[in-house]
Amino acid sequence: MVLVKDRMSKAWLSVTLSLASICGSAMWADESHLHAQAEEKLGTVSFPTSCASAVQKPFERGVALLHSFWFDEAYKQFQQVADQDPQCAIAYWGQGMSLFRQLWGRPDESDLRNGQDLLRKGQAIGAKTQRERDYIDALAIFYHDYDKLDHEQRSMAYSQAMQKVYQRYPQDHEAAVFYALSLLTWAPDANTALDNARKAITILNQLFAIDPDDPGVAHYLIHAADDPRLAQLGLPAARRYAQIAPASPHALHMPSHIFARLGLWPEDIQSNLATIAATQQPSAIHFGAEHQVHAMDFLEYAYLQIGEDSKAKVIANGLGNVREQDMDKGLDGYLNQMRAHFPAMYALERHQWKEAMALQPSSGAEPENRQITYWARAVGAGHVRNAVAAQDAVNQFDAMLAATRKGKHSYRADRMSTNHDEAHAWLAFARQRNEDALKLLRAVAAKQDAEGKGEVELPAREMLADMLLQMGRPEPALAEYEKSMKTDPNRFNGLAGAGRAAELSHQSEKAKAYYAQLLKNCDNGAHSDRPELTQARSFTQ
Repeated sequence: MVLVKDRMSKAWLSVTLSLASICGSAMWADESHLHAQAEEKLGTVSFPTSCASAVQKPFERGVALLHSFWFDEAYKQFQQVADQDPQCAIAYWGQGMSLFRQLWGRPDESDLRNGQDLLRKGQAIGAKTQRERDYIDALAIFYHDYDKLDHEQRSMAYSQAMQKVYQRYPQDHEAAVFYALSLLTWAPDANTALDNARKAITILNQLFAIDPDDPGVAHYLIHAADDPRLAQLGLPAARRYAQIAPASPHALHMPSHIFARLGLWPEDIQSNLATIAATQQPSAIHFGAEHQVHAMDFLEYAYLQIGEDSKAKVIANGLGNVREQDMDKGLDGYLNQMRAHFPAMYALERHQWKEAMALQPSSGAEPENRQITYWARAVGAGHVRNAVAAQDAVNQFDAMLAATRKGKHSYRADRMSTNHDEAHAWLAFARQRNEDALKLLRAVAAKQDAEGKGEVELPAREMLADMLLQMGRPEPALAEYEKSMKTDPNRFNGLAGAGRAAELSHQSEKAKAYYAQLLKNCDNGAHSDRPELTQARSFTQ
């Protein structure tokens, strides 16, 4: 194993070593060897230009870097192309795309200003082909009037422009790839988002059959299918992308989005262990810590689903020495988000309600991230029917929501609606207002059914089932657990809850089946003392 990259705190090494002990030094050695073998394998991209022949391959390398979200390196690569061939107008398009950071983060004002200047320069130089001019003009639409139009409006306008490029050049595979990507960056409502994802999948599946080594095709197929209703459609790409671009930590991680959706925990874990191993390579020195942190998020979740609580604990405790300056500047607040999310998930997934109630937000965390802690506290207090603690947590949560709405990222308040309704549901439950609590959770569950949910987010329908079970209503609880597992299969608490609900409903065969699957996933409980596993073993013996 090599030492961590210089620009990160050396204290990260202790986390890395702890993670190495989780999976065994042999696996890490294998991953390091494989990554070294990969050198800088980023996939195959064909993007002919009218620029000097000497910059053709470097330009295509820049496009490949874009396709694996290696934005800083892509920007440098296109800058080098422009330096080597100052008349290569499309190189300024490449720099502008590097600043756009689609599906990653929104450009800040300085990036928008820089992008606008770059696209104007590209237009002023004038590309030698109409195709290149069309690419430049399409992206210029995104940067135009950035101070007057919001991000969604400009993203939609760019997508509409790319649709014309895609239609005008049907033999240009990269036009299809970039148009498909653009479809995933805007949607005025949930139905449009799903329709756009399906359109993107149709386009990309056609390309996947023709050009399975294009990193953009596989990568954006995974993003398009990153929804409980579509996840199965992304599995072939998920199993291919890491082979296409093994030099990219993001390419190693991204398949786990589909694996997590489908409850394929061993593949999910291996994907993210490989990601962390890759970020320790010298070639990854220009990656920010966000790739490690993001992989850790998925690892904690996956370990909790198979009862590997001690390994999940290592992850939950592993953020203390990561610094904000090590993160990509486009991910404002992401580290604080994970500092709140990791311990909340560790407590709630293990049903340690009092542990959840005792959580404290990180000092200096933004309101939008402090709310995660208060949400977890409300859930924990609700489960133990502590109305005073639940009310305090909800009051704190609502204050954080109000502060977020007034802050510079006010749009992020919309993302807090699920946590808001869940926190209020558990407050109602703590106050013995059972029907009000159920009504709130049913609404959240229905919304998740219609709009999807995060890969490592607790299913609201499973919460609803937990609440019904705690009310002594096992039959409707079982129905909700079973419905939840259709979109979130193989979850520890889904299987354990369904087994218990079936048991209490006198449906022995169902109970045995769910308990048996839980024990199989958890290696018969060899690494956990959770009471659910004890109950499962007792019932199936």
